[in-house]
Amino acid sequence: MTRRQKRFTTGRTALTFLTALGALAGTALVGAAPASGVPGATRLAPGVVYEQFDIQGARGTAHGHLLRVDLTDPHVTLDLLYPGKVSARAPISRLADAQGAVAGVNGDFFNITETQHPGVEATGASVGPAVASGRTLKAAVPNGQRFGPALPPGTSTEDVIGMGVDRRARLDDMALAGSIRTATGNFKLGGLNQYALPVNSIGAFTPEWGFASRVRATCGTDTDRAAPCSGDTHEVTIRDGRVVSTADSPGGGVIEAGTTVLVGREAGAQELRKFVIGQPVKVRHRLVAAASRVAYRFAVGGYPVLSGGQPLPGLDNNTSAVRSAVGIGGGGKQVLLFSLDGGSAYRGLTIAEIADTMRRLGSADAFSLDGGGSSTLVARAPGASAVTVRNHPSGGVERPVPNGIGVFTTP
Repeated sequence: MTRRQKRFTTGRTALTFLTALGALAGTALVGAAPASGVPGATRLAPGVVYEQFDIQGARGTAHGHLLRVDLTDPHVTLDLLYPGKVSARAPISRLADAQGAVAGVNGDFFNITETQHPGVEATGASVGPAVASGRTLKAAVPNGQRFGPALPPGTSTEDVIGMGVDRRARLDDMALAGSIRTATGNFKLGGLNQYALPVNSIGAFTPEWGFASRVRATCGTDTDRAAPCSGDTHEVTIRDGRVVSTADSPGGGVIEAGTTVLVGREAGAQELRKFVIGQPVKVRHRLVAAASRVAYRFAVGGYPVLSGGQPLPGLDNNTSAVRSAVGIGGGGKQVLLFSLDGGSAYRGLTIAEIADTMRRLGSADAFSLDGGGSSTLVARAPGASAVTVRNHPSGGVERPVPNGIGVFTTP
């Protein structure tokens, strides 16, 4: 039994699509139905259909925007939208157009502010693991360092939704496996391109990180994001397999090709202080999926809300908010990208209502993405050269975000 099976013991159930207006426990979908035959649905491209509809929640009417993606169509696929660096942000519409996506939705929660650590730069980096076009970008921060609403019981920052090279979407969790090898000893790698490192650990920063300061990685603790920054840090720069410089404080700026920067805190810093200029060092890292043995084409963080057709226990049903989510049905071959309207005209939904909504829309599994001002769904109309924002972002304009899920098509 895998870690995911132990955490979520609910069995898989058959996928049920809506064939009429569906009454939920506390919510109802108005105008939503399956597939491309829906009145008012727009076929954007082969295997990609856009819909919008009202949802009657317990606290008022929400308005949803949905992309149905059919991965049985060989002309459609999914991949990560991101600005090219982990510590960078851009609006989803800009990311979609830059990468040639026909549609997309915002992705993971991220390090949006550092009011708890005055003078420390917010990196803009996402919370969870990230894989783009089969390439590992980053690992997950400790649970206590995340941004976003409280995690449901049994979930963690290592949870991802992704698509394998087999073109099947799935929920999973991805842990970092890495090492630092020297002639005098081996050390466990505690982080990869992440804005928060575990206490007493050593983390690696590669050219994928970007130019943001690495100081934030040594602030807070595994259980308290607001805890002070560590007073015991050290940094070692490795280029072409050898130590080229050391420093007592983490730095910033572009990391050149062929270069890895190791940042240590507490016990990790003490180990790095033993490194000397010219010393050979080998750093290895990879993400290990708990459930799937299939390599991932893309993966993005968030947290699961629906597994095997059943909502996870302990989902919040008190706080309504603008939210985005992604659902999986059809044995991983049907993907639903969903986002709500913001603004005074519409209400949000609770996490429990999101899980129920995604189930009624046809998902067997569902995953919550970042919400609030980040919630953005974009799509390119047939014949258009650029995507347009289909929902109404809460702030009236798109918020720059670190990543998203993109829908791509080929002729």
